[in-house]
Amino acid sequence: MAVYKQKEVRPAPASTKGAIHWLKDNLFSTPLNVAMTVVSLAFLFWVIPPFIQWAYTDANFAGTTRADCSGDGACWVFIKMKLDMFMYGFYPSEEIWRLNLSFFLFFGLVAIFKWSKNIKIKFAAFNIYLLIATILFIGGIFGLEFVPTDKWGGLMLTIAVAAVGIICSFPIGIIVAFGRASELPIIRSVCITYVEFIRGVPLITILFMSSIILPLFFPEGMTFDKLLRALIGITLFQAAYVAEIIRGGLQSIPKGQYEAADAVGLSYWQKMLLVILPQALKVAIPNLVGAFISLFQDTTLVLIIGLFDLLAMVRITAADSSWLGMETEGYVFVTIVFWAFCYGMSRYSISLEKRFDTNLK
Repeated sequence: MAVYKQKEVRPAPASTKGAIHWLKDNLFSTPLNVAMTVVSLAFLFWVIPPFIQWAYTDANFAGTTRADCSGDGACWVFIKMKLDMFMYGFYPSEEIWRLNLSFFLFFGLVAIFKWSKNIKIKFAAFNIYLLIATILFIGGIFGLEFVPTDKWGGLMLTIAVAAVGIICSFPIGIIVAFGRASELPIIRSVCITYVEFIRGVPLITILFMSSIILPLFFPEGMTFDKLLRALIGITLFQAAYVAEIIRGGLQSIPKGQYEAADAVGLSYWQKMLLVILPQALKVAIPNLVGAFISLFQDTTLVLIIGLFDLLAMVRITAADSSWLGMETEGYVFVTIVFWAFCYGMSRYSISLEKRFDTNLK
């Protein structure tokens, strides 16, 4: 008599169950979600395969001239041949090593900030790096050739403008936030007027004012660097938004924290700098990084005052008679670069939030 054994059914792996459960909960939980999922997948199927075919399958990577680009794919030869202009603008080619050196020194600064626990060492390293980077960028001393700012351009100008705007606007924003929260009427009124005026006009107006109107207040014959004027305008513009973000963080701190600081005999500035401000900054991290990402993107507006950032260099290089019609490749390249920087800043924001998260679980 034959004996039939029931086939053993093995349970699905936990990872598979988790994936199926996630799909059901997030993509197929309701008829509306099912419809939106199907439409989204159809859109991606309509966009992604043609883009991959244009950007990779039919693309041209080898060559040195426009004649080496054939077919309907992307001509990445254009990006390869114009990469130096995209990165450094019109900076003298024999002096580019200075920019590369400052770039590698930045990684050394990051390593110090990551591994050192001494705040004094971090502060000293930061200031030393700023001094060295400024000397390398501008030159004029220690045998380095002076490079005027009208030769700056491309990604290095974008990074320089964004970095100066972020670094300088942060302390100014803190001071203005304290002033707006002050009990002294004059200080509070001045800070409120400054913030409301700056927030009431677009950045492009501030750039025009700093580039055209600001020199009118200087004595006749006195020149003022165009890039420096733009940096002043961007810094003042960004500081107003930083001040409002930090003021929101200050308002989120419970009143008991102020009372506890007063109870232990701390002075006003000790209370604000040692107790209140660190907590306010922790709360404001997401909004601060969001504002800095917006500033990085807004650096493209410096084109209107004659500064050639990364986006402007694409327009200039695409106007070359030897590379006419290459705007699409240039804009795709700029999109990837901006996305990489903004995504990196966003991920760093998340890591900071986790690092300073003191909420009890």
